[in-house]
Amino acid sequence: MKLIAVNASWRMARDRWSGFAETTLTFLPVKGTIALAITLANLEGVETLDLFEYQGKQFFAQYDIATVKGGVAVTPDEAVAVADSIGYPVAVKAQVQVGGRGKAGGIQIAHNAEECRTHANAILGMDIKGHTVHTLWVETGASIKKEYYASFTLDRSAKLDLGMLSAQGGIDIEQVAEHNPDALKRIHLNPIEGLSLEQARAWATDAHIDAEAIEGVATILTKLYRAYVDGDADLVEINPLVLTHDGEVIALDAKVSLDNAAHVRHPEWASFEKPPILDERERMAAELGLQYVGLGGSVGIIANGAGLAMSTVDIVNQVGGSPANFLDVGGGAKAEVVANSLRVITRDDSVKVVFINIFGGITRGEEVAQGIIDGMSMVNLTVPIVVRLDGTNAEQGREIIDQHVSDMLIREDTMLSAAHRAVQIAGGN
Repeated sequence: MKLIAVNASWRMARDRWSGFAETTLTFLPVKGTIALAITLANLEGVETLDLFEYQGKQFFAQYDIATVKGGVAVTPDEAVAVADSIGYPVAVKAQVQVGGRGKAGGIQIAHNAEECRTHANAILGMDIKGHTVHTLWVETGASIKKEYYASFTLDRSAKLDLGMLSAQGGIDIEQVAEHNPDALKRIHLNPIEGLSLEQARAWATDAHIDAEAIEGVATILTKLYRAYVDGDADLVEINPLVLTHDGEVIALDAKVSLDNAAHVRHPEWASFEKPPILDERERMAAELGLQYVGLGGSVGIIANGAGLAMSTVDIVNQVGGSPANFLDVGGGAKAEVVANSLRVITRDDSVKVVFINIFGGITRGEEVAQGIIDGMSMVNLTVPIVVRLDGTNAEQGREIIDQHVSDMLIREDTMLSAAHRAVQIAGGN
């Protein structure tokens, strides 16, 4: 209990004094998980250590959260060796930090060594929303009876932890939130008080979890919350959390984001800090110090501040477009930062237009505008740019942009009109 109190006090102090943006629980279908909206809205300026599924399951094992047997493979031969050791059938699963791998063919069932080798060959090197598959997780096939959803993160606006549970798992949780919001049951928790088994049972009952799974789900929930608090995580998510035909409740998937600021308390994280190779854009963005997440669409996005970047992703999606990325340039938009951002985004051949959405605060509008113009001159652009500029000295900034308007540089007055124009250019609605 003392350790929980220490971690909780540190977490609350960080939240109170570090000037983070309040949580915006926006549900975006573009990512295939609610985690993108929660994590990006919560973590402006904070480095997180995002784990691959197999690493997440290793993390869960530290807290006695039931998973299935499996092993890591980076070649077809290794995949077959793992499958032979754990027994068939097995699931051969792409390890990428993006949703939609199942729909992309990144998860396949193999009933023998030949099928395992065939699937491994097909999945390794596969591109899933701009993420190249370099690693496989091969695990025992599960006899699934029902699929649920469970997660914990921090709700900064409430200054409490937020748990989410649904009897409708195994699908994009955003679809549940949009089409059947009552099926997603939320609970706020004080990390000092924790989550009792009795609370977890009541929560599971309220979420309409099947009666035969209540005890198993409640037990997993208490362990998952302990992993979230004691493990200094920013997000823990299981989708799906499954009930097997044998009556067991197990985590069939694992999504975990750890708070890098707490790494000094967790020497065991060293094994997580050298993940498989990033794709070219992610590697380039990391080297340039940019906060970048690839989303696989056609409208590139540059914004200043995680909250505005998140809203820009959202509005592009709402007007019928497909965001290609999340990219936050921070407080300003200096020429070098703009140029580097454009270089990263335009490495993606699917990007047809770049939407730059800047709200000037301490950085004045005319400085932002000049940074955009100078940044564009430093890059060999092949796609047009749509700019929306607002905030401090916005009028002066717009005048500078207007002097350079062309087929490759378009200015719009509002975020909505800019989103419509960008989507139109990209070939959307």
